Amino acid sequence: MFNINDIPKNPGCYLFKDKKDKIIYIGKAKNLKKRINTYFQKTDHDIKTKSMISHIENIDFMITDSELEAIILENTLIKKHQPPYNIRLKDAKSHSYLLLTNEKYPRVLIARNKKAKGKYYGPFISASERDYILQFLKRTFQLRTCKKLPKKPCLRYHIKLCEAPCRGNTTSIEYNKKIENIKMVLNGKINEVIKKNKNLMNLYSKQQKFEKALQIRNQIKALEHLNERQKMQREKKYNEDILNYLIKDEKIYMMLFNIYRGLLHNKNDFVFDNQNGFLEDFIIQYYNENPVPKELIIPEKISDTIQDYLSQIRGSKVIVNKPQKGEKKQLLDLVLKNIEISFFKNMEKINSLKKILNFQETPDVIECFDISHISGSSTVGSMVQFRNGQPDKNNYRRFKIKTVEGIDDTAAIAEIVRRRYSRLKREHLELPNLIIIDGGRAQLNFALHELENLDLKIPIISIAKKFEEIYIPINMKPIRFSNKEKGLCFIQEIRDEAHRFAIKYNRLLRSKKVVE
Repeated sequence: MFNINDIPKNPGCYLFKDKKDKIIYIGKAKNLKKRINTYFQKTDHDIKTKSMISHIENIDFMITDSELEAIILENTLIKKHQPPYNIRLKDAKSHSYLLLTNEKYPRVLIARNKKAKGKYYGPFISASERDYILQFLKRTFQLRTCKKLPKKPCLRYHIKLCEAPCRGNTTSIEYNKKIENIKMVLNGKINEVIKKNKNLMNLYSKQQKFEKALQIRNQIKALEHLNERQKMQREKKYNEDILNYLIKDEKIYMMLFNIYRGLLHNKNDFVFDNQNGFLEDFIIQYYNENPVPKELIIPEKISDTIQDYLSQIRGSKVIVNKPQKGEKKQLLDLVLKNIEISFFKNMEKINSLKKILNFQETPDVIECFDISHISGSSTVGSMVQFRNGQPDKNNYRRFKIKTVEGIDDTAAIAEIVRRRYSRLKREHLELPNLIIIDGGRAQLNFALHELENLDLKIPIISIAKKFEEIYIPINMKPIRFSNKEKGLCFIQEIRDEAHRFAIKYNRLLRSKKVVE
């Protein structure tokens, strides 16, 4: 057990440990003794901090020469030990990227992760914006799309959407000149590409290569259109980040806009537990992994030490601005509005669901199961997850039924529920707040039996298609709600998505069998 009198008054880092000597929290302080004392003298801590304090059995510390050194050390230690009570910077949702492949004749593809070789751009928050840019690049620069170069040109060549490198119509050098332009476009340097292309168009005109000049002119027009589409009214010569947050139900909902020379280049959102000093902790961890802008616009002041730390990472002075009025204050309000729209637009239907099911806790994470087969063949199961009222497709799962022969939906439901939650329990992963089963009383009972065998107490219901009745474990008779009830409509929305996902997988397996 620690003795508070043994702790020095120097700047440095402190490490809270539990009874197994495992580090549960790492913090920094200008005065170690004074900072650590506050944990045990104050009584108005948030829920998470109270929980952490109850697990502290020992304290270790490391002295530094300055508070700035303590910040750097704290970040290194957090990355190394990953303490459970420190902020985990994980995106609220995963977004897609555009991948410029590492090939002789590169392609531009949509990528969900960064496993393939090549250059990644993004992430893209809007799927429609991502798809627009992808199609724009393919159409404007006549990029190849085939996975493997064919022996003869495809339809895209004949409708002038590809120069057919497969036919030798272009060399790798000429093709990669276009790729350099694409890189500049994806990096936001559209004006530079337009300027370069205008010079090239004039050159082709002088050489009387009018067909090539026309091709370049069409590219310029397309680029000018894209430039107008993306351009914001603000004109800046430097980069800036705009950060704002909202606290609700002991959770921090945070959003960060990256502005590149006046253009909205990227947007990230985060969700984590509320705790004291979260803003400075977030800034330190985020900018240790991401580029530091020249200006950071935030809703509250941070210490000069943090500002010095950001300047040290950037290699030049960083301006940290807390605007009270004017254009920058409007931008902060815009970020806040985006937080409300992104995170809370679905709260009405979630609260309605909570009300009709008489839940004490809000069902933020919901998982739904369905079975699909054709007369007992190609039987598959699906699981979809909804988080904060909207689909979280990264957490969708599909199952080949292994233990059931013929038509037996109840046994199939039991299998996929058992497989799903035995794995979550074994790997200590997050459990949902509610499980929905597509089916009636029988399917519900089989799923409930598997949860009981796993000693898991997760709220579970089922919905029967015929009359859209809701079955719950404690009632023998189903419950009917008005079709206008938003909570019921939400359950139907989730069930229909699980059904769609199951049918899609079933069709995939059947098509594979046909090919075989």
